[in-house]
Amino acid sequence: MSHSIHRGMRRPSRVAGVLVVVLGLLLWWLVPAGSSSPSGTVSFATGVPTGVYARYGSLLKDRLHRELPDVRLRLLASQGSVQNLDMVTSGKASFTIAAADAVATYRDDGEPGADRLRACARLYDDYMQLVVPAGSPVRSAKDLKGMRVGVGQERSGVNLIAGRLLRAAGLDVDKDVHAVHKGIDRMPDLLEKGKIDAFFWSGGLPTTAIESLSAKTNIQLVQLGDLVEKLHALEPETRHYRAAVMPADAYPAVQQGEPVNTVAVANLLVTTERTDTALTEGMTRAVLNSRDQIGEKVHAAQKVDRRTAIYTTPLQLHSGARHYYRSVKP
Repeated sequence: MSHSIHRGMRRPSRVAGVLVVVLGLLLWWLVPAGSSSPSGTVSFATGVPTGVYARYGSLLKDRLHRELPDVRLRLLASQGSVQNLDMVTSGKASFTIAAADAVATYRDDGEPGADRLRACARLYDDYMQLVVPAGSPVRSAKDLKGMRVGVGQERSGVNLIAGRLLRAAGLDVDKDVHAVHKGIDRMPDLLEKGKIDAFFWSGGLPTTAIESLSAKTNIQLVQLGDLVEKLHALEPETRHYRAAVMPADAYPAVQQGEPVNTVAVANLLVTTERTDTALTEGMTRAVLNSRDQIGEKVHAAQKVDRRTAIYTTPLQLHSGARHYYRSVKP
């Protein structure tokens, strides 16, 4: 009798042991190991004033406290994607936004720290925009020969893709055009005053600086869709560009109901493998959860989607980002 009671008493302990193991595995799956609640000041490299990166960063800063109440986001201005990557790999910033083509080039060029780069999410696409005054004879990038052309600051993603687009059009940025290395905070004013003939911009739709310019002066958007095939033939990094169409309502006052064929490239939320796991998980969650609120002010952010956010080629996901996506997996 006592023997059977003893055997019966062992069963609950075995069950309890199994439950402990299962619970431990579940916690290992969902909770970043060795991480406490993040706190302190975290730097985020954005871009030039009036650009989409800068606006996005400012709105994210206002939303971050909901997910990470003890973290304060410090925004750092930059020239754009390439300098953003410099700032992250050097440790000046913990997070940034960068275009996929710039990330691929940065890695392929063997820039210091490039092998440590990791992604948190695929965000929204940048659309390449070639802006000229109304009445300009420019109908394609090849028509820019001999003109004064804004191509973005030297460490910007705009400068990178502008050079490639001109090359696809049969032009050399150093020989065939008068390249003006200014950002989106300066180029619209230069165009309005007649100091440049055209400018390239790579950004989400719509970009406030171009909207503001269209309210002051008549401008046109030049199609770039004829360059896609030639662009893809240039070099491996150009595989990150895709044919795209700017919808007719992106800039209603400019497009007058007409879509514009162009080129697009994905933006990534980037960090390095050294960034704290819990902090990265919280940042990823904040970006995905604030999509609708940020999207009210930055329309491009409406394209951020949990189903596509994990596709961060050419970068691997950071372990903290993986924790987040696992936690929300249906």
